[in-house]
Amino acid sequence: MLTSRLLDDARAIEGRITALRRAIHAEPELGLETPATLAKVRTELADLPLSWREGASATGAVAVLQGASPGPSVLLRGDMDALPMQEETGLPFASTIPGRMHACGHDTHTAMLAGAARILAGRREELAGEVHFMFQPGEEGFHGARYMIEDGLLDPLPDAAFALHIMPNSPHGVVAGKTGAMLAAADMIEITINGRGGHASMPHDCIDPVPAAAAIVTGLQAMVTRRFAAAEATVVTITRMDAGTAHNIIPNFATLRGTMRTLSSERREAVREAIVEVAGGIAAAHGCSAEVEFIDGFPVTLNDERAIALGRSVAHDMGGEAGWHQMAHSLMGAEDFSYVLEKVPGAMFFLGVAHEGEDWAHCCGIHSSHMMVDESVLPKGTAFLAACATRFLEQGWG
Repeated sequence: MLTSRLLDDARAIEGRITALRRAIHAEPELGLETPATLAKVRTELADLPLSWREGASATGAVAVLQGASPGPSVLLRGDMDALPMQEETGLPFASTIPGRMHACGHDTHTAMLAGAARILAGRREELAGEVHFMFQPGEEGFHGARYMIEDGLLDPLPDAAFALHIMPNSPHGVVAGKTGAMLAAADMIEITINGRGGHASMPHDCIDPVPAAAAIVTGLQAMVTRRFAAAEATVVTITRMDAGTAHNIIPNFATLRGTMRTLSSERREAVREAIVEVAGGIAAAHGCSAEVEFIDGFPVTLNDERAIALGRSVAHDMGGEAGWHQMAHSLMGAEDFSYVLEKVPGAMFFLGVAHEGEDWAHCCGIHSSHMMVDESVLPKGTAFLAACATRFLEQGWG
């Protein structure tokens, strides 16, 4: 079976995959500018028959492997950027740059994608079609995938697209996914409550925006639970309140910042309208006014039913029935692979990287300064990506 052979191929280059992951982990880069990371990837793959194209808006790149005969095209994606946080793992290859850490697994995603490029290049004569390897910066809120699409790096659009995301607090080596909305749309909220400041001892002579801001926070929670059905999850979380300069001064304004997460474009628009209404109404009741601004985040990550079926079949071939976990519900995190899935049918999957035998449910999750990865799982992720590509090239959506 080809899937088993691909797994053997991936295990044979486990040292290369791990070495690349560690090199990237030790020198994390942020945002849309990840030139050192891309250089490491290009050096690792320099001996392969790949054609490369890079964009003008960011340091993203797409490497194309032409099969021996014509056929469809499939895209595999790995993200390259890290997070602005201090690493506390104590690993020998921990970040050497203060305040930066690969705490979301993008180092592993990039290394697995490079590994998939290597083992597929080794089987180039068996391939009918093209495989596009998308090395993407700026996933952590910087819309890197959107910039790569706007730069034309995905043109002509592939026929299918797949991505893999590690999960440290999921069972060792298990692939997970679901059809439809797997991850949420994520937008930033900023609400400015305008009042009239003055002396804190004479609040009756002022219009205090602070109690209005506090009431808006609680009002938004009631709005979510009372206006929207729980069957389609909605999250509105205020994470920051700013007001005032001293203990005895009532400020002129207060600011609230937070996030909203929704699982459909219709719910996304309805929640925005409700936030404007609630914030404005509560502010007015306190004699204040409210200005609401939304900063667009990533859209909903929508997995194609056919792509999930293909990935589930590959996972079963690699690990039997226990190798696949059917997710019961969506997660409210967000992913900018969603921009690709808006244009190309495909899916994102999760790969459990908890150490075998560990209490995986209590491992540190992504975005933790203590996050750890069992690197022995990386060949499986490499083979999974390669197998999704080959199966699509061989069978399409059939």
